[in-house]
Amino acid sequence: MKHELLAPAGDAEAGYAALYYGADAVYLGLQKFSARATATNFDEPTLDAFTAYAHHLKRKVYVALNTVLQENELAELIEALDICSRCKVDALIIQDLGVARVVRESYPELEMHASTQMAVHNREGALCLKKLGFSRVVLARELTLDEIKDIAAIPDLETEAFIHGALCYSYSGLCQFSSLETGRSANRGKCLYPCRACFTGDLGNKHIFSMKDMALKEDVLKMPVTSLKIEGRKKSALYVAAVTDYYRRILDGKGADAHREEDIKQIFSRPWCKFHFNGKNKDIIDSSFVGHRGLPIGQIKKIGRNDVGFQTTHKISRYDGLQIDVPGLEKPFGFSVQKITVNKKSVISADKGSYVEVELPKKYPQLKTGLNVYLSSSSAVKGAYDYAKPRPDAFRNLSNVDVRVEITRNRITAECGKYLATAEGNFQPADDAKKTEEAVRLSFAKTGGTPLRLNSLVINNKDNLFTPVSVVNQLRRELYEKIKPQHKQGMLPPLPSARKVNAPQWIVKTDDLTSLSELDLAKFAEVIYLISPQSSPEELQNLPLQKIRLALPSVCRKPEIYQKSIMAFRKAGYHKWEVANWWGLSVLSDESDISFDTPLYMFNTQGMAYAAEMGAKRVSFALEDTLENIKELTAKAPLPTTFVVYQNAPLFISAGCVRDNDCKHCTGGEKRYSLQQNGRQYEVVSKNCQVMVFDKNPLCFAKEASAVETDFYRMDFIYRKYQSSEVKKIADKLMCFEDVDNVNKGNINNRKI
Repeated sequence: MKHELLAPAGDAEAGYAALYYGADAVYLGLQKFSARATATNFDEPTLDAFTAYAHHLKRKVYVALNTVLQENELAELIEALDICSRCKVDALIIQDLGVARVVRESYPELEMHASTQMAVHNREGALCLKKLGFSRVVLARELTLDEIKDIAAIPDLETEAFIHGALCYSYSGLCQFSSLETGRSANRGKCLYPCRACFTGDLGNKHIFSMKDMALKEDVLKMPVTSLKIEGRKKSALYVAAVTDYYRRILDGKGADAHREEDIKQIFSRPWCKFHFNGKNKDIIDSSFVGHRGLPIGQIKKIGRNDVGFQTTHKISRYDGLQIDVPGLEKPFGFSVQKITVNKKSVISADKGSYVEVELPKKYPQLKTGLNVYLSSSSAVKGAYDYAKPRPDAFRNLSNVDVRVEITRNRITAECGKYLATAEGNFQPADDAKKTEEAVRLSFAKTGGTPLRLNSLVINNKDNLFTPVSVVNQLRRELYEKIKPQHKQGMLPPLPSARKVNAPQWIVKTDDLTSLSELDLAKFAEVIYLISPQSSPEELQNLPLQKIRLALPSVCRKPEIYQKSIMAFRKAGYHKWEVANWWGLSVLSDESDISFDTPLYMFNTQGMAYAAEMGAKRVSFALEDTLENIKELTAKAPLPTTFVVYQNAPLFISAGCVRDNDCKHCTGGEKRYSLQQNGRQYEVVSKNCQVMVFDKNPLCFAKEASAVETDFYRMDFIYRKYQSSEVKKIADKLMCFEDVDNVNKGNINNRKI
């Protein structure tokens, strides 16, 4: 099948490089609401010129509006969507359900792609988003080829998969580490990449969660997806050019070029892996070092007073950059080559296979023989990927106009659709009527600074009259000013009326029913039970059926494993459910009472309204939201809301195993590990090929909860073992709006995230 090659552009230079080297489409961000907020990104003039040029080449441009938005940002969202509409972008990449509702209602001309931040990891999740109006789904990076094939087989739904670039340890969209620990949310494009940090504890002293880069190489030809996506909106134009060129050649049948592969590694590269493309893979973590490594070119054979000697497997030159893996350093030791010696002679460059001695800088760490040497920057490569781009202002998005001009003895009329311009006068017969017609055509062909293009011109001058050029020019200016496309100003779709909030009630959620044995459940409106594939109605026989709501997890690679359990609960009369990912809505499509859990990110009323339209009976506020935004939402919410006041919140949910064994010899079951980093304590839980990471201290918003006029407060006793006496003690405090000891406040008291 023919694939679309989709390349990143953190700025216009990277975008033009991508187009030059064969990208079929480019994705980029605006100044706001981009998951790469620290990239340069595009303003309106730059975007307009870029999309016009891309469309001239028959290529496409997608804008990533792929963050979650707080309520007070919705007006700015309209400004961003107006820009996208005016600049004629081909699609939007979206995470926030509220953004999707605004686009669906007010900008139907803009196609919607579901961002990988929506954590679509199974067929059921993709089907749900298709039903919501998304024409394309960007798949989770964690999927195997078989899983990708299953989703790609859905009729009338485009799929997009990553093929190259950086990997996140957590499923995208489900990472809350940076947000809850530092106040810099990945879901807001501000991630501080805590996954790259060094941790100590039960798993050793290393970068436990620091991922290698993905590089599928020729395996991309096996992919049945619509679009093959290169990661890298924070990378340079040189990197984008080299990677796009590499995969363009593969898709064009020229194979994986080893020389070009080396170029990419010199520009920027962590060690490469194929993640889980071919099945479960343990070799995905670069635990010793972080950041750019480069192309391996040898190992140190000799250490002199101020130089190192090694046999290079690649040509190196003066002013190239080298890096050396030095145990004990978080990043490789790097320096610029100032002097190269071959056979005791100083040279400008040394060929592949040469034994070289390279001068070290004045300050360098302790080195030893056997350490790996990398070529991390090459002057030759920097000049190898030139690209052409249009001159400034050469391309704009223009609207075609069809004009009709009529000349009579006392009036000239210019008409374009509903727009009309006239000029009065006393017009006499022309000496040469053809020259008059030519002058009119020349005049109306000049569209000046307007975003217009003359498509056709009909002139009716049956009396062969003469018209002064000055009069015609003024007539043209008047008409074009009237028909000049006005800036689109969309509007937020109307919301349902805010519902009346009754006296708030309490909900308790658990994954272990024995932990609730000392609670007085009469004080709780609802008990939410997070089920497993092995759960059965018999577990709930001592609890009142009308109080039970059953919850599905946020990640489930094989939803069919829940089928038997779900059917048993339905047969027993349980019909209230909670979902934490889009797949749950497909599995429970015929249920009438579904609530949305926190990972579905209700940050604004537009998202809440869409949830209500989808049939949700209740939504939960996001764990990483601020008190200020939550209070604003409670005043406007069109459906009942839940405020979670206590939870051991997952910071990472990952398919990256931390166990020190291969999959074949894994004993299975649950394992827990303790870690430390920067004075904070963490717990890692490995279970059923999934890893979750928690702060040792739970989130607790009990003191703040009394200021939130919500319908329900919720306390969660999930993901860790709780004794029933401990649950009783915590619950008593929470219900008095008192915090327990040693808690994490996340972003609740921040002004913004």
